[in-house]
Amino acid sequence: MKRALGRGCSLLGLAVAAVACRPDQVEHLKDSKRIGIETANWEVKRIMPNDLLRATRWAGDSLTATADTLLRRTLARELAAGGVARAMAFCRPETYRVVDSLAGVLKATAHRVSERPRNPASQAPLLAEEMRPDTVRTTKRLSQEVFFYQRPIVLNNQLCLRCHGEVGKDISAADYASIKQKFPQDKATGYQLGQPMGAWQLSLQRPGVAEFWTMKTRKKWKEHKMPKLF
Repeated sequence: MKRALGRGCSLLGLAVAAVACRPDQVEHLKDSKRIGIETANWEVKRIMPNDLLRATRWAGDSLTATADTLLRRTLARELAAGGVARAMAFCRPETYRVVDSLAGVLKATAHRVSERPRNPASQAPLLAEEMRPDTVRTTKRLSQEVFFYQRPIVLNNQLCLRCHGEVGKDISAADYASIKQKFPQDKATGYQLGQPMGAWQLSLQRPGVAEFWTMKTRKKWKEHKMPKLF
């Protein structure tokens, strides 16, 4: 009797289990891969000192590349519209709205400096070994809360010679007169293509650098494109 009862209970348990595990009654999580990615993104991770220095370079490259791209486009437009006299007013990419907005996100202050500046306020000594190729980057941690980034500015755009090339060859007498009128102490001429003119220098706050590292290292969900039907 006990054996029969035990067998009956076992069969009943199997029947219940079978009913409970029927495929049509199991609720599957949708986009489980995406959920896993989002979960990994929100895990608290410790940021090491070397990570912050790496993020300083990433952030500096991002900001200066954005500024340089906008500068080339803007100068091409303004030179075509009104020549050197008009374009001079736009040769300050660190003040562009998009660049200033990005600097705010990164908690960064950006300057362009040179040993031969157009504006004396941009005068600064620069080490020769940090100015050779455009691939050189200088990153430092100045204090617990402040990081430093520097990248050479290389004259690699033919348009820039119209303001920074040789007077009488690349720069017309009339254009140079306009430059000297606006910048009486100008030293920023006589450059050739491929020559370093100065450097970008950024001061970045730790919270901005840390946030940029977090965003840069997050896993990204790759959307699956719909197949082409027609």
